[in-house]
Amino acid sequence: MLRAARGGVRLLLPARGGGAGAKGRGGPAPAPGPASPPPRRLLQQAAPPAATPPAVGRWLLACSGAVAGAVVLGGVTRLTESGLSMVDWHLVKEMKPPRTQQEWEAEFQKYQQFPEFKILNHDMTLTEFKFIWYMEYSHRMWGRVVGLAYILPAAYFWQKGWLSRPMKGCVLALCGLVCFQGLLGWYMVKSGLEEKPDSYDIPRVSQYRLAAHLGSALVLYSASLWTGLSLLLPRHKLPETHQLLRLRQYAHGTTALIFLTALSGAFVAGLDAGLVYNSFPKMGDRWIPDDLLAFSPVLRNIFENPTTVQFDHRILGIASVTAVTALYLFSRKIPLPRRTRMAVTSLLAVACMQVGLGISTLLLYVPTPLAATHQSGSLALLSMALWLMSELRRVPK
Repeated sequence: MLRAARGGVRLLLPARGGGAGAKGRGGPAPAPGPASPPPRRLLQQAAPPAATPPAVGRWLLACSGAVAGAVVLGGVTRLTESGLSMVDWHLVKEMKPPRTQQEWEAEFQKYQQFPEFKILNHDMTLTEFKFIWYMEYSHRMWGRVVGLAYILPAAYFWQKGWLSRPMKGCVLALCGLVCFQGLLGWYMVKSGLEEKPDSYDIPRVSQYRLAAHLGSALVLYSASLWTGLSLLLPRHKLPETHQLLRLRQYAHGTTALIFLTALSGAFVAGLDAGLVYNSFPKMGDRWIPDDLLAFSPVLRNIFENPTTVQFDHRILGIASVTAVTALYLFSRKIPLPRRTRMAVTSLLAVACMQVGLGISTLLLYVPTPLAATHQSGSLALLSMALWLMSELRRVPK
C-alpha cells in the first residue's frame, strides 16, 4: 500500500502478522482477494525551489534608482565642466575633502598643472575652483555609495540563502559591473588630463571613453531594473497570438532603439555637439548641412564630427518617437491587461516629453538645467520601455 505523507511519499509494507505466516500459526486465513502488486521503492519527490523573496526585488529597484542618480549627477558634472577638477584618484584617501585654506590651495595648485586650467580656466579663482571640485567630488562619492548599495546587501542575501543559483550569477555580474564602472570613470577622466601639444581644442575627455562610461551605466541600470521588475511583477497569462508575438518583438526593437539614442547622447556631450546647429527642424538653412562628411575617412564623421554626431542624434530621436507611436497604435488592436495598457501609454507620454525637452535644449543653446532634465528624460524613457517589456514576458510552461 502507498500512502502520501507530508514532504514526500512514504512506502508501507504489509504487516508481519498477515498472509501465509498467520495461517501457519493457526490464525484465521484472510479472505481471498486480488493479489497485491509487489512493493516498489519510490524516490521521495524534491520540494520545488523557494521563490526569491520580494526584498531582493525591492533592493534591485533601489539600486537602479541609485544608478539613475549617478547618471544624472554625472551629466550635471559634465555640463558644468567640473569633471577634470580632481586630478588624481584614490579609493579611500580622496573621501576626505580639503578642510583648511592650506589644503585647498594645495589642491588648486595641482589643478593648475593640467591643460584645462592653462587653456580654459587660467583666470579661475579659488572660490570658483571649490564649486567645480565639489561637483566632481559629489559624483565620485555617489559612485561609492552605489557600489556599497550593491555589494553589502548582496553579501547579506547570499549569506541568508535567499538567492537561487541563477540569481547568484546575476548578482555577481551586477557587482562586478559596478566595480568596473568606477575604474572606467577614472580611465575616462585621465583622457582629459593628458597634454596634447598638437591640439588647440578645449581640453575635454575622450568621447569614446565617455560613451563607454555612460553605456556601462545604462547596462547596469537596465539589468537592475529588469531583474527587479521580473521578481516583483507577476506575469500576465496572455494568449500567445500572432499579434502579441509581433507586439513583443516591436517592444524589444523599440527598447534597443531608445538605448542607442541615449548612448549617442554621450557623443553629443563629449564633443559639445549641441552647440553647433541651434535650430530645428533644419540645421541652419539646410536639411543636410554641408559639413556633414567633412572628415576623412568618412567613418570618422560618425564619432568625431560634431555636425554628424548632432545629425545622427536627431535622426535617432525622431526614429525613437516614431517607433513608440507606431507601437502604441498597434497595441490598440490587441486586448491587453490594464497594467500593460498603462505601460504603453506611459511610454508614449514620456517619449513626447523627451522630444520636447530635446528640441528646447537645442534651441536655447543647452542651458544646464534643461540639458540635465533632457538627460534624465532619456532614463525615464528607457525605464518605460523596460517596464513594457516586463509586462509582455512569456509565462513559462
